[in-house]
Amino acid sequence: MDLTRVVLPTFILEKRSLLEMYANFMAHADMFVSITAGTTAEERIICFVEYYLTSFHEGRKGAVAKKPYNPIIGESFHCSWDVPKNNVKASTLTIAKDQSKIHQAFETCKDSTMDSEIYNVRFTAEQVSHHPPVSGFYCECKERKMCVNAHVWTKSKFMGMSIGVTMAGEGVLFLGEHDEEYVFTLPCAYARSILTVPWVELGGKVNIHCTKSGYSAAVTFHTKPFYGGKVHRVTAEVKHNPTNTIVCKAQGEWNGTLEFTYSNGETKVIDTTKLPVIRKKIRPIKKQRLLESRRLWELVTNALKVGDIDAATENKGLLEERQRVEERQRASTNTLWKPKYFQKEGDGWVYYNPIWKAHY
Repeated sequence: MDLTRVVLPTFILEKRSLLEMYANFMAHADMFVSITAGTTAEERIICFVEYYLTSFHEGRKGAVAKKPYNPIIGESFHCSWDVPKNNVKASTLTIAKDQSKIHQAFETCKDSTMDSEIYNVRFTAEQVSHHPPVSGFYCECKERKMCVNAHVWTKSKFMGMSIGVTMAGEGVLFLGEHDEEYVFTLPCAYARSILTVPWVELGGKVNIHCTKSGYSAAVTFHTKPFYGGKVHRVTAEVKHNPTNTIVCKAQGEWNGTLEFTYSNGETKVIDTTKLPVIRKKIRPIKKQRLLESRRLWELVTNALKVGDIDAATENKGLLEERQRVEERQRASTNTLWKPKYFQKEGDGWVYYNPIWKAHY
């Protein structure tokens, strides 16, 4: 059963919009900016995989699964992070065989620190379509000439005692300092044991690839076997396709400990629960536009905070009904919805002013 048009009960909601949940995947913004600091294409894709595997735990915190608000069409979310430049460094792994490049990378970081102590990372998300439900999000660090653009079409369905959510679509990471693009996909999410104590796991195979460098990564999020087995397991393999060489392997739990093994025999362990989280900066609700997520859902959130399910349900229903009325009005006049921040390109959606369109 497709749940796209099903209104779920208010008590299972968490107090944030899906658009804000996407922003929480950027909680380790220093690891994101560090991708472009890699001195070789091999380092950069490994840094991207390290960031990718550690990005999900902050967006899906909490032992009990709850569902973010379904964004209404035209809803947007904006935030930013201040990333200390001292936290952004080229990898010190010896896979970087050209030591002069390492020295150059550190000198570049050192020189730029004289101008400012932080990099600013800015995020914008918008609900660009209601049927089907499609979100676009864009994140950039202008100073390092890098950005990520993605569109996600969420499709939900009942699966016995579970609800499965497919996150169709793709994202593109652009590194302007290296003229590289990394195309990636996203895993599926599952809410298990929905009639008792629901919990979330990720599942499925995703891919990351860079056509220019010839590197790619295959990532598998393993769902728990019916009998025994661990939960939240993930494995990954990074390959240089022209030479068919595996340069990195990873295994562990996406919300726990991850172990990376590199082609030179070195290993690294990352405990996602101990990674420092950079808090996102958001304008006060009173200064937000009417369709910005926290202001739009303010009454629902406030009611949920005090446990007033009836008030939360009423205010949620008013927003959903307003969306239906406006949709009928557009249909009667044959008017298409025009997003504010994203434009349709082929099968996807692209931010109206991405870094790759700028001239450096």
